[in-house]
Amino acid sequence: MSKDAPPHASGTPASPSAQAARKIRRPSLRRRRLEVDDVNVVDKSMMKKAVGGTVVGNTMEWFDVGVYGYLAVTMGAVFLSDADKDAQLLFSLGVFAATFIARPLGGVVFGRLGDRIGRQKTLAITLIMMAASTCAIGVLPSYNTIGIWAPILLVLMKLLQGFSTGGEYAGATTFVSEYASDKRRGFLASILDLGSYMGFALGAAVVSVMQLTLSEQTMLDWGWRIPFLVAGPLGIIAIYFRLKIEESPAFQATMDAQEASAKAGDETDSLGTVGIFRAYWRPIVLAMVLVAAVNSVGYALTSYMPSYLTDSKGYDPVHGTLLTIPVLVLMALCIPLAGKLSDRIGRRPVLWIGAGSTIVLAIPAFILIDQGPVATTLLGLVLLAIPVTFYVGNLAATLPSLFQTSSRYGAMGISYNMAVAIFGGTAPLIMQGLITLTDNDMAPAYWLMFTSVAGAIAVIFMKESANRPMPGSMPSVDTHAEARELVAGQDENPLLDVDALPFDTLGSQQAPAGEPSGVESTDNRVEPGASR
Repeated sequence: MSKDAPPHASGTPASPSAQAARKIRRPSLRRRRLEVDDVNVVDKSMMKKAVGGTVVGNTMEWFDVGVYGYLAVTMGAVFLSDADKDAQLLFSLGVFAATFIARPLGGVVFGRLGDRIGRQKTLAITLIMMAASTCAIGVLPSYNTIGIWAPILLVLMKLLQGFSTGGEYAGATTFVSEYASDKRRGFLASILDLGSYMGFALGAAVVSVMQLTLSEQTMLDWGWRIPFLVAGPLGIIAIYFRLKIEESPAFQATMDAQEASAKAGDETDSLGTVGIFRAYWRPIVLAMVLVAAVNSVGYALTSYMPSYLTDSKGYDPVHGTLLTIPVLVLMALCIPLAGKLSDRIGRRPVLWIGAGSTIVLAIPAFILIDQGPVATTLLGLVLLAIPVTFYVGNLAATLPSLFQTSSRYGAMGISYNMAVAIFGGTAPLIMQGLITLTDNDMAPAYWLMFTSVAGAIAVIFMKESANRPMPGSMPSVDTHAEARELVAGQDENPLLDVDALPFDTLGSQQAPAGEPSGVESTDNRVEPGASR
């Protein structure tokens, strides 16, 4: 319709030709109707395989983080034996930091790949690279054997680990979130982080047992290799699971639509890295701020606290590690409960609980840890674990829901890994630097409070995503009865915006309004006794 001559613009009746034109156009303006066949019903067996395959990968990733972090002193002595102890420790920590340098690049590369060839294939590639590089570290020759090539090879393997990890978490959360039903996405996605923290606890436990049972010289000779070699069988199991699962239904629908458009000669939406930044810069910024808040507290508990207990509170290295293990296991078991809570009351309220509990509990936690006795130290660690539980139990479902299906993996890879590289890997360094700068052992608590205030502000600007279809995806439910109920109540459902659904990814044409639709057809009626 012409903007220069709109009907009734001057209060005069429209011409007969204009009225006829409106009658011709009118059907295309009518509201699309959701039908039962449009709703994705989750395949429970494939869902279990998807969760299982991704959890094992996340477990292996954090197992390596825990192992290397707790073996930092030993790794420095093995791969730079001619240097003094301070140089060895700095080298080992620098190598650890190198993994975070490589993660953003891996996030960009694998994110782009995951949006082009699919989540399942890309996740198989990242897992193979991660397992191979981790296992390779376990067979590297020492400095005494090949000299300077030993630390060079270690750096290369850790860079490869970081590169593959950059695509791992972003892809795993995207994959499971797209597979899950709308009402259970928080719970199922949170299981990924149960695996993550259990992997970290397992790595810490393995190192602690070896330190208690093997002599220091035995650890230097060959004992340090065992935890890295364990990643080989673990990786094979995870790869097996990942090769058995199919592509997520949401992304497969997008791929099919793009392929159909290409065959028809139409241009398909394929955003590069720069295009993703331009299209999603607001949600990317929000995601980065939230990830910074979450990882500041998370890495304070996992990576920084053992060193803090050893260097500042007088614990020996073994007990500094052992104290964190029960807290990590308890927290990991509670993470799915936080995810389930977010399915009931919403992602934003649970994220605010995480931010608020950090602000309230950070200072008491460090005061208790500062007291000295094991009981108060454990209680302080538990207080730090509370906000991490609410934060992390929500993150895996919240972040993917900020982006459209066609660019979700790529946007997740950019936002998550950049934030982790800047705020996660540097969290121990920032907190220890604040103590040195201020000569105040409470400085880390103030830093955690500051990042959580920023995280709480970011949540204000986020849309609620619990129990809603993900952007660019059709509704997803657990049963066919739920699909029929959803279709029957689509006009009254406040959690469903039919106009925002991507009907263009479907292969069938929708009936125009006024003609038989999914709600009215016999096949799509709600069964007797079904709740509305």
